[in-house]
Amino acid sequence: MKSLIDAKKIKKAITSSGQILGAHMFISDGFASAVKKAEEFGFNAIQIFSKSAAQWQSKEIDVSAAMLFKDELKKSNIKFTIVHASYLINLASSNETVRTKSINSFRNEIFRCLSLGIEYINLHPGSYGKCDEKSGIKLIAKGINFLLNEFENEKISIVIETTAGQGTSIGYKFEHLRDIIALINKDDKIKVCIDTAHIYAAGYDISTSEEYHKTFEKFDKLIGFDKLICFHINDTKKKLGERIDRHEDIGKGRIGKEGFKLLLNDERFKYIPKILETPKSKNQIKDLENISVLLSLIK
Repeated sequence: MKSLIDAKKIKKAITSSGQILGAHMFISDGFASAVKKAEEFGFNAIQIFSKSAAQWQSKEIDVSAAMLFKDELKKSNIKFTIVHASYLINLASSNETVRTKSINSFRNEIFRCLSLGIEYINLHPGSYGKCDEKSGIKLIAKGINFLLNEFENEKISIVIETTAGQGTSIGYKFEHLRDIIALINKDDKIKVCIDTAHIYAAGYDISTSEEYHKTFEKFDKLIGFDKLICFHINDTKKKLGERIDRHEDIGKGRIGKEGFKLLLNDERFKYIPKILETPKSKNQIKDLENISVLLSLIK
């Protein structure tokens, strides 16, 4: 499917808006290809996986591939890059086998970030399973402290993502993130990513002006905007407070265009990177289309 949207116009619009906008990019053709595709689309922010998000194991990153990626990134107009850690990692698990695998996997992901020269790694907090919420929060903080201690001299920041709250997952309340951060010894290396689809599904209404402002007042009070490093910009198929994670194209879900208009025109967040994780097409043309919708909402 060929898009009628002009990537050159997108690039010009992003630049003139002053926003930092992009998408999660495929790495199937190599890390450098993710940068090239983002540049082709005019994006100035990217998120990637450093390996398969659905597997524990991974091959080491080839030195030449890492160098090529860093060279492409240096030449590009991309201002923000982040790695999304594997979905399998669960630092909240009280199961020793799962916890050990999660710690080892996350350690490996950090090494991969360092080899690619990427500072930020995005993490889903995890699910407490058979224990309880409070214990899960303590386990998450314990795991993060353990790894930050290992990498204390490295330029790495762990970005904790808000969640929709499916099952026993932690992170669907701003209080969860506040409590995790409070237990971190090196909290200067902890940041937060707000996923718009997740917070809406968790019960934070950002679709109307009044509720939007209430939501972010609460976030600022409990966590603080100084911790907010990026947004995942997604509409959602699910109702407010349904606690189910189902992303939708911008303006086609429950949040609707009004919610994203509020976000895109909020001066507090103008320079906070905003990254799409909306439904994908094979050639990522849908990302271009969703970015176009976002740009049309900027006053």
